[in-house]
Amino acid sequence: MGWIILAIAVVTEIIWALSLKWAATVGTWQASMVPITLSFLNMALLAFAMREISAGTAYAIWTGLGAVGVIIGGTILFGEKVSLVQAAFMTLIVIGVVGTKLFAAQ
Repeated sequence: MGWIILAIAVVTEIIWALSLKWAATVGTWQASMVPITLSFLNMALLAFAMREISAGTAYAIWTGLGAVGVIIGGTILFGEKVSLVQAAFMTLIVIGVVGTKLFAAQ
């Protein structure tokens, strides 16, 4: 169950980070409440996942996949550019996350 909660936390992390940019473009206090609310949800999910997964493993996967997801989301939603070199390093992050998951001590 911890891995499912962590996956939900990763998705929430991606949505949270993208909502920061969205809220900045909207510029209202109501829009600012979206990333604030998601931040609390995100931290709660990560903490809950850490009940079953070691902190280092959970955090590495959460930040790694979150970063890659935000880059992809920024490209799709906001037209941000990603160079070939950035894409290569994103691939390395994903490889690291897969390795971290495969060799996690449980």
